[in-house]
Amino acid sequence: MEHGDSSEVRKRPHAPSMRSYAAVWGSLVLLTAATVAVADLDLRKIAVVVCLGIAAAKSMLVLFFFMHLRYENRLIVKLIIPIAIGALAIFIGLTFSDILTR
Repeated sequence: MEHGDSSEVRKRPHAPSMRSYAAVWGSLVLLTAATVAVADLDLRKIAVVVCLGIAAAKSMLVLFFFMHLRYENRLIVKLIIPIAIGALAIFIGLTFSDILTR
């Protein structure tokens, strides 16, 4: 086959449209406003859990849309995301254990 044969050329993965980027950006702005609103409420100890949940949702939006993990090979996504979440859980756990022992 010749080098320029179209059957050999890999198709470019689906890229998000500007509308998708605008929707994700709007969602991130709303989730940031929700974080600020929760910080003003008197939820006591559950406020940290709620804010961490909102932060997790924002990070998933960034990972999947702005870092294009939504269109990557599923094996890579299934391998990398659990490792990253596990590392994050370790860091948060170590932080909370330090705070509890003070």
